[in-house]
Amino acid sequence: MKPAIFLRREKEQNKKKNFCGRKKCSGEESGFNMRLFALIFFVFAIAGIIFFRLYDLQVFARDYYIGLADNQHYILKNIFPKRGEIFFKDKNRNQSSFPAAINKKSQLVYAVPYEVENLVGSIKEIAQNLSMEENEIREKMKNKKSMYSVIKKRISQEEAEKIENMKMKGIYLAEDIFRYYPAEDLASNVLGFVGWKENSLEGRYGIESYFEDKLRGTQGKISHKKDNSGSWIPFEDKEITLAQDGDDLFLTIDHIIQYETEKILAGAVEKFGAERGLVIVMNPKNGQIISLANYPSFNPNEYGKVENMENFKNLVGEAYECGSVFKGITLASAIDNGKINPETTYVDTGTVNISGYNIKNSDLKAYGLQTMTQVLEKSLNTGSIYAEKVLGNKNFSDYIKRFGFGEKTGLELPGENSGNLSNLENLKKDIQFFTASFGQGTTVTPIQLISAYSAIANGGMLFKPQIVEKISHKNGTEEPLQPQEIRKVISQNTANQISQMLQSVVEKGHGKRAGVPGYKVAGKTGTAQVASGTQKGYEEGASIGSFVGFAPVDNPQFSILVRLDNPKNVEWAESSAAPVFGELMKFLLSYENIEPTEKYVQNDLDNFEKLHDLKKYFAEFEKEKKKEEKKKEDNQNKEN
Repeated sequence: MKPAIFLRREKEQNKKKNFCGRKKCSGEESGFNMRLFALIFFVFAIAGIIFFRLYDLQVFARDYYIGLADNQHYILKNIFPKRGEIFFKDKNRNQSSFPAAINKKSQLVYAVPYEVENLVGSIKEIAQNLSMEENEIREKMKNKKSMYSVIKKRISQEEAEKIENMKMKGIYLAEDIFRYYPAEDLASNVLGFVGWKENSLEGRYGIESYFEDKLRGTQGKISHKKDNSGSWIPFEDKEITLAQDGDDLFLTIDHIIQYETEKILAGAVEKFGAERGLVIVMNPKNGQIISLANYPSFNPNEYGKVENMENFKNLVGEAYECGSVFKGITLASAIDNGKINPETTYVDTGTVNISGYNIKNSDLKAYGLQTMTQVLEKSLNTGSIYAEKVLGNKNFSDYIKRFGFGEKTGLELPGENSGNLSNLENLKKDIQFFTASFGQGTTVTPIQLISAYSAIANGGMLFKPQIVEKISHKNGTEEPLQPQEIRKVISQNTANQISQMLQSVVEKGHGKRAGVPGYKVAGKTGTAQVASGTQKGYEEGASIGSFVGFAPVDNPQFSILVRLDNPKNVEWAESSAAPVFGELMKFLLSYENIEPTEKYVQNDLDNFEKLHDLKKYFAEFEKEKKKEEKKKEDNQNKEN
């Protein structure tokens, strides 16, 4: 056992030792603590960055992702232009237009697939509310990365309410703009429609197709940087080039006249059992088309229901052998060249023999001594041949080309044909020129024919046919389209003489049913054979009836062309096409308040009404048709 003194010394020595040890170890502790603090700071820094990133995504970047999702449709509206609208002329309204093709607002349903919860149940509920197949919806929602997948367009208000009440995450409503035709089938063959072509919507047929570039506008675009996977980088700036909306078109077509034209034409096609028909009404003073009707037609709002694709076409630019309506052109050419006048005579033997062929008059009769006016009144093939012979093949060919035949008129509709004058290339083939003089062996188009007759009506000036009056640009400027003179075809004196001769056709000849009590009317009938599409020659029993003319003769306001393909219940155009002309011309003269210049009595009007009932006929036809459809529907319901 150590003495107490030694214990106290040892204790003091240990205190000194321990004091020195702690001092030495304090440097080691300090290094350890700094490393610990650094680790803690790093952990908190990482946590802070993550927190800030999440906060930024949820708060600062919220608008961006809303733009990609909920407001994706808003972005698309700025990228895709609004299609220009189309308007008819309307003289009876304060406004200068009547809507023909417009953009109508509806609603659509779209999905952001990655947001949708319980996909199977959601698809089932959506299918029930939208009356759709589940597989169709599943296909639309299969791309999980899509920010905008359209489920259904043009939904009803009831369907929209059902979708809203679902309150389903990832399923949204948005504005839907679609093409709408308020007047349904009115001028449908002129307008065409907007439909799918491959993967895009565009104008099909008619004005919608011809003016596609102007109507559709210019698509905008969005530029944005992408990562290596092709995904957009969220916080990079994007550049949006806004779309430029399409131009509006204002047509020369008067919607009231168009309506009357269509009803009268439809009555004629149904009453006379024709396959189809066409009527053109033109202002002869400037070439503007006032109405253009085809029958059968279609409803462009339901173009997908049309079974016969021929109903989409417009006959206005389709080439055909027009028959005796061409005699007016032949005689006008010979008069202008100084070879004949209205009183020039020849002896009609009923037959012209050429190259072993006998060309006869259509009624197989011979009339002896006849004037050129009588040639048109009785529609004598031999008289037309006589006029062509004295005019000469070269002059005849030159004149009909000056009238615009053999070349496109430039009508603002797709599918115009130039016609075919190839039979006249060899000037030595007289027989080809003889048959061409009365409208057989060469082809022309209805728009060429009415343009040529309008040149006669206005004193000899050929105009480019016009169907668009002005273009309205979205920047507020307007572009009026002025009538275009092509060339002077015949002299005023020639035009006056041939007009008087054509007036005589209506008063004394085969065109009586084209006449209107109280007015001077000029025109010519034509009943042409139809060339076979499978072999040489003509189709047996097939014909095309035409009438073309103008009124009033002294100051023409309207030119009209009527074409009826293969009517079954009548043989000659004087009994089919001519009444269409007469009924429509009477309406036009009354509509424009043009005062009568000739004397007439009530009995004249009564007789006219008896022979011109085509609009009434069609009204009854439609009434009976609806009765039959209702009866058929009732029978089907009973069977079910």
